[in-house]
Amino acid sequence: MEPESELMPSYVEVLVDCPGHTGLLTYRVPAGVAIAPGDILSVDFGARQVGAIAVRLTATPPPDLAPEQIREVAEAVSDSLFPPGYWALLERVADYYYTPLMTAIRVALPPGLLQRSQRRVRLLRSEMLDLKTLSVPARQIVQSLQGSATRDYAWSYIQQRVEGAAKGLRELKQLGWVEMTLQPPAHSTQPKRQQKVTLLNQDGEDLTPRQREILAVLAHNGGELWLQDLLKYGKTTAPTLQKIAQAGCVAITLEERLRLEERAVSRDRPLTLTADQQAALAAIRGLSGCATVLLHGVTGSGKTEVYLQAIAPILKQGKSALVLVPEIGLTPQLTDRFRARFGSRVRVYHSALSDGERYDTWRYLLNKEPQVVIGTRSAVFAPLPNLGAIVLDEEHDSGYKQEQPAPCYHARTVAGWRSQLSDCPLILGSATPSLETYTLHYPTPPTSGQGKGITSLDSPLVKGGGRAAMQDVRQRYYLSLPQRVQSRPLPPITVVDMRQELQNGNRSMFGQTLQKALREMKAQQQQGILFVQRRGHSTFVSCRSCGYVMDCPNCSVSLTYHHESPQRNPFLRCHYCNFIQQQPKDCPACTSPYFRFFGTGTQRVIETLNREFPELRLLRFDSDTTRRKGAHRDLLQQFAEGEADLLVGTQMLTKGIDLPQVQLVAVLAADGLLNLPDFRASERAVQTLLQVAGRAGRGETPGQVILQTYCPETPAIGAVQRYEFQACMDAELRLRAELNYPPYGQLISLRISGPEMETVEKAADRIAAVLKAAINRDSATVEVLGPAPANILRVAGRFRWQLLLKLPPNLEGNLHQWKLPIQEMHDCCNRHTRLTIDVDPLSLL
Repeated sequence: MEPESELMPSYVEVLVDCPGHTGLLTYRVPAGVAIAPGDILSVDFGARQVGAIAVRLTATPPPDLAPEQIREVAEAVSDSLFPPGYWALLERVADYYYTPLMTAIRVALPPGLLQRSQRRVRLLRSEMLDLKTLSVPARQIVQSLQGSATRDYAWSYIQQRVEGAAKGLRELKQLGWVEMTLQPPAHSTQPKRQQKVTLLNQDGEDLTPRQREILAVLAHNGGELWLQDLLKYGKTTAPTLQKIAQAGCVAITLEERLRLEERAVSRDRPLTLTADQQAALAAIRGLSGCATVLLHGVTGSGKTEVYLQAIAPILKQGKSALVLVPEIGLTPQLTDRFRARFGSRVRVYHSALSDGERYDTWRYLLNKEPQVVIGTRSAVFAPLPNLGAIVLDEEHDSGYKQEQPAPCYHARTVAGWRSQLSDCPLILGSATPSLETYTLHYPTPPTSGQGKGITSLDSPLVKGGGRAAMQDVRQRYYLSLPQRVQSRPLPPITVVDMRQELQNGNRSMFGQTLQKALREMKAQQQQGILFVQRRGHSTFVSCRSCGYVMDCPNCSVSLTYHHESPQRNPFLRCHYCNFIQQQPKDCPACTSPYFRFFGTGTQRVIETLNREFPELRLLRFDSDTTRRKGAHRDLLQQFAEGEADLLVGTQMLTKGIDLPQVQLVAVLAADGLLNLPDFRASERAVQTLLQVAGRAGRGETPGQVILQTYCPETPAIGAVQRYEFQACMDAELRLRAELNYPPYGQLISLRISGPEMETVEKAADRIAAVLKAAINRDSATVEVLGPAPANILRVAGRFRWQLLLKLPPNLEGNLHQWKLPIQEMHDCCNRHTRLTIDVDPLSLL
């Protein structure tokens, strides 16, 4: 039998965090250091030190490398941040979306973990040290560390201050006086350390009455408090606590404190369910293993309560649940509801958290305690080790699709893979499901009288596997909630023809019907929502004399006029690259003073409302007013507490927000949703309008919806007015089937961008030639559309061309039957030209 040491893995294959390098590199594992796959490492790469991920351990080096050529791992920065089976998910994401594995890892991990790590030297011993026995370098290192408030310094700083520092460090490490640690470079992704006070002896001698009161406060709180909290609760000072510590009654230590979002809410109990909710809940609870459920419920039908009661037994079984929402603005409301039911077991994970909060939350999720994680699309990668269920609320929403940077993943697709790997159910909830989900879960569109109750679709399907396709054997279920809670009626929708308003002499952006409804709303002390498609004041600025339009210097779009308040000067902003400039007084082309703004945004609507309805109290809810952390919650809280009569906002208002006090919903210029050069325009318009209409009448008072349009005869507008979602989608599906568009065929968008127009165009032509040659070589029935300039030719100074691949239904979305010539396509681009591959794109603009 071989000695145990020879059986231990001596080498580790890693992925380094270095742009342009995607292959595995081999390093030697240091003696006495334990490394496992998924560990974050620091390794020497060229002349610098970079972050890396341990992928595989091996006992032998690669045959083409001599052992003496292999460098040693510098340090292990962090233990594994991946639960079992997580690697398979990342590999599938990388494979399906044609992106390097390291790119998939970067999008999954919290920011900063893979950047270059910083070595730090920490003093371990705190008692009196005999420095006389040390060498001069070792003595100087100890003296420097003793002078640090945190008893540590960066190794680079020590090297600058101490001559012969390396020799002194080795001496101190052998004595056990110091340790070398590594931390990510960004301050916000380092562990947060604070002083903690621990009670040792409450009955110490010579304590003053005031000191005993402080100890009593500490004892009342379990004998441990963070120093800042004890200063607050005990109404004391740091010097006083130091005197108590010197008396031996408390210990003050520096410990890590996780930055987790905490918010106290009143606890509630499960609500009484309707018959439809009970049937849906019973079906979900009866599932075992991997299955997918479409919970198709009209707005206000109580889908969230079904989620809550479905998750409760999962937590009791010691498992966790993942709940995804499409918009950060939804997380406060949903989190409060879940915390009211499940308390401190609810965690939040999304991009609006600071880097430090995401870092701490990620590490907290790795423990095996049952918990609920609520987040946006990036939370689909939350490292829950014992996953019992996944919920995608508003599954139809485009917010689940990552457009940039790569990988261009869809959280719904990734969630399906996670449910398979974790062998748990996936619940897709929506009042207006996407056509992809609709056809998979109800492939035979329901006829009159169908759609209520439960339908099981348990035949195995092969769908969307990519080059590493695996058979999708999930059982699929269709669950319906066709009525609102307490049988509340859906609000009637009044369609107003703005052409007729103009003929009647009304030049206001508000039709007579809406004007009357706003006045009645105020008189009856009710509240309403006004949906506007665009933020800002006006969509463009133009000269009435020569027709000149102010365009962004970096993008092929006009600048949007913004005017925050009368006290501030108006400015122009690009909503693509965020370029900002002051609004010129006169036309830059002809110096005409007739240089004015046109179009309508949320700011202009607010301005007009203040002029025409001064009695209304208004709040604006768009991405301009919700930039500040916590602004979503604050604005909705103000509105819920009755501090405003009308909430004016963009599409953020349509995404599942529950405001029972809203009776009136109005939509300005619904036509803008339809008149887009995209095959999904009709589907999105119907979904958006039905969703925003569903915000009305969710409380005791019936609601009403007013929809203003210049083309009321459009089929989509008629379908919305009659709440005929299924009939409208069935008609849309027939058109899609004829053209082999999703959900029947599959699309892959190839976007080529660069700073020079001619170079980008030539690269696009070469890529098209490579694709057509590959199609002919492999005898694949794939259609190549383009190349052609993108609808918005230039964004942020980069010109854009695109190609579109259409895969026919007979390929069933399985890209492994026809492989994209990835390397050949990338070879067509120079170092300034970038190729982006978007599998299953949602937008072709």
